[in-house]
Amino acid sequence: MSDHKAEIYYYDIGDYLSREQKLDIITNFKSMENLPFTRLTPNTHGDWLSQRNDKFGTWIPIGDKDNKDNRSTVFLPKYARGVGTSRDQWAYNFSKQVCLDSMKRSDSFFNQQRKAYQEAVAKNPDLTVEDFIDTDERKISWSRAYRNDVKRNCEHKFDEKFSRVGLYRPFCTQNLYFDRNVLNDVAGIYNMFPTTSHKNLVICVSGLGGSKVNSSLIVNTIPDLNTLDSGTQCFPLYWYETIEPDQNSLFGDDDAQIVKHEAVSDFILERAQSKYGNKVQREDIFYYVYGILHSKSYRETFSADLKKMLPRIPLVSDYEKFWAFSKAGRDLANLHLNYEKVAPCPDVSVESLNNAVFEIPKPRNASDDAFMVAEGNASANPDEYAYYAVEQMKFPKKGQKDTIIYNHYHTIKNIPEKAYEYVVNGKSAIEWIMERYAVTTDQKSGITNNPNDWSREHEKPRYIFDLLLSVINVSVQTVGIVNGLPEVDWDKE
Repeated sequence: MSDHKAEIYYYDIGDYLSREQKLDIITNFKSMENLPFTRLTPNTHGDWLSQRNDKFGTWIPIGDKDNKDNRSTVFLPKYARGVGTSRDQWAYNFSKQVCLDSMKRSDSFFNQQRKAYQEAVAKNPDLTVEDFIDTDERKISWSRAYRNDVKRNCEHKFDEKFSRVGLYRPFCTQNLYFDRNVLNDVAGIYNMFPTTSHKNLVICVSGLGGSKVNSSLIVNTIPDLNTLDSGTQCFPLYWYETIEPDQNSLFGDDDAQIVKHEAVSDFILERAQSKYGNKVQREDIFYYVYGILHSKSYRETFSADLKKMLPRIPLVSDYEKFWAFSKAGRDLANLHLNYEKVAPCPDVSVESLNNAVFEIPKPRNASDDAFMVAEGNASANPDEYAYYAVEQMKFPKKGQKDTIIYNHYHTIKNIPEKAYEYVVNGKSAIEWIMERYAVTTDQKSGITNNPNDWSREHEKPRYIFDLLLSVINVSVQTVGIVNGLPEVDWDKE
């Protein structure tokens, strides 16, 4: 046997390419000998590819639950994953009523199964939950937690008070049935948003091990586990402590006391004030973090680190740059939190069929009231809701993104190319709107999710139309702010 150790060579062909594109690139080299291979040597972390930068490890973690001895020596020690429902088609919907009806039906069927199983297992102790339950996916979506609740005889109590609003995907809010008694591992998120009246700001970042470029997005509502890649990690400005009433109290659970706490650590506040002066407040640091997370050079230089570790951030040595990042982070937050209210981009134009008479195509799988015509007249003009309703937005053809066909009546034109440079979780913000605001029916449950229901329930016929126009401008302004961020020599920080 030879003692000679094998050598490994690698050629990075690029990301996000199709099989055909990769083969074309290799073919152009004519021979394997012409490929510009790089010899791989693992670093001290054992990384062969996407090697981490040692400098990154010297900075302050945004949060670190693994290091129990130093949890307070971070920016934001209180953090949690976004909400994972295990049954999105049931627990989320653009329609509040559909969401509540779906979960009421699910909970009712669950309790029927729970009671029936308890009666059956009393007669046959060897009977398993898996062998007993009805797995018809039009009645319920089973999970391990649900099966365990059947076994433990835990009742699911439906209550409309669990109706909340959550950010399902970037710039896409939906109604959420947020019952922390049946959802898995949501205590951390509950401590950020215990009730609808307790406000908060949360910086979300991509989880570890994802395939997409690390992203961050600030939110003011409950984020989903998959809002960002690989399990959204959520870092709040505040956290709330719920002090339950004494069991012997005359008052019920609704009288629990909720206490607000600052989430930006004393440690980082003291560090920042010692470096930049006592003028620095916790909010300034919070927005500074958001600004740094949007830095192109930071994200590119430490892309490998950000896929394997939560962000680590330096307190930059330059006083002016600290405040520049903090202000930019605040400006970005203002855009990303108030994205529904941003005025349309002045360069964008809309071509509409205003007073024309034409037959109205009824979309596939759309509800009857999604597209309406006057009774008995198939060629009548639609009502305002139908005029702005969507089925599926699209580009005129592949590669032509300066134009979006919104629906049968409206086409949006002159969309700036740079608007598509604002990418969140692997996709432009504009294309998130196009993808998520579409009428869909889940094949397993049969539940329809119609974004036009949101418009109707909020009495805003133009909601989706205006949302798209706003997000185009949000994207353009975001790119402008990001391009104006200070340059930093990260090796010297």
